[in-house]
Amino acid sequence: MLMDQHGRQVSYLRLAVTDRCNLRCTYCMPEKMQFMDRASLLSYEEITRLVQLLAAEGVQRVRITGGEPFLRKDLLSLLEILSAHCEVSVTTNGVLTAPFIPALHRLGIRKINLSLDTLHPDRFQQITRRDQLNAVTHTLQTLLEYDMEVKINMVVMNEVNTDELTAFTALTRHQAISVRFIEEMPFNGQGNGFSGIQWHYRRILDHIGREFDLHKLPDPPGSTSLSYHIPGHTGNIGVIPAFSRTFCGSCNRLRITPTGGMKTCLYGHDTLNVRDLMREGMPDDLLMHEIRSAVAGKYVNGFEAERANAGKVLESMSVIGG
Repeated sequence: MLMDQHGRQVSYLRLAVTDRCNLRCTYCMPEKMQFMDRASLLSYEEITRLVQLLAAEGVQRVRITGGEPFLRKDLLSLLEILSAHCEVSVTTNGVLTAPFIPALHRLGIRKINLSLDTLHPDRFQQITRRDQLNAVTHTLQTLLEYDMEVKINMVVMNEVNTDELTAFTALTRHQAISVRFIEEMPFNGQGNGFSGIQWHYRRILDHIGREFDLHKLPDPPGSTSLSYHIPGHTGNIGVIPAFSRTFCGSCNRLRITPTGGMKTCLYGHDTLNVRDLMREGMPDDLLMHEIRSAVAGKYVNGFEAERANAGKVLESMSVIGG
């Protein structure tokens, strides 16, 4: 098992397959991005090798992220291979996703996180710098038609979309979805434009609680979300204290960036690069030794990681792996 120095077992991998995205969300990346060339990305063979090794060490769940993962050519072939080793889920912005949903269903991939920060077309274009809301809502409806387990991820931004908290909560009344409100984080790759933490998770819950009767649900081990049910609603809501970092004590996650950088904490730097080690010809046993050593040194929480990373320019979330 992959254990850190604080006694936490790593069982969940977030793996970014690309830094490219067909949206330009203001909280995630600059409007003009210099994307990496294809050769710099982990190949599917390298990803498969890595996941097989990690699965043998106790990693049970793999979440595929980006950028936008469906921009990566032949993604379904990779998902089919990975599904033989772990439970696979996908985070997507939904613009290109709808045609792939039947195939995802056949592969047994049921858990889809859909990034959606507004229900208004004009505001969607303001946030994403693209006019694609109709495509995203079509994906949402198709996911529900196939009985997928859908979580909508809404990043709460001060003076941008906080007036929609009630409308997003209302989506759970008749639809079997989970809406998760995420604290904004300083990973827009611009070094500015971050609205801070005025809307922390307690304020979000207080705001929603004025309109809805929130009943706390038990959260599974390692969960980043505080989950709630509203009597009479089909779905649930959750808040993710991504900036407040209240969940760090039970962290069971590992991140791999599109170019093979391994992060033991979102707020920390790359601890090693698995792509480089594999391309240097490192055998499996030595590669796992390096990974175990990196995991063992995992920070106790995101605040410690941030202090260790102080003075460095914060990357965009699309480069880190959203």
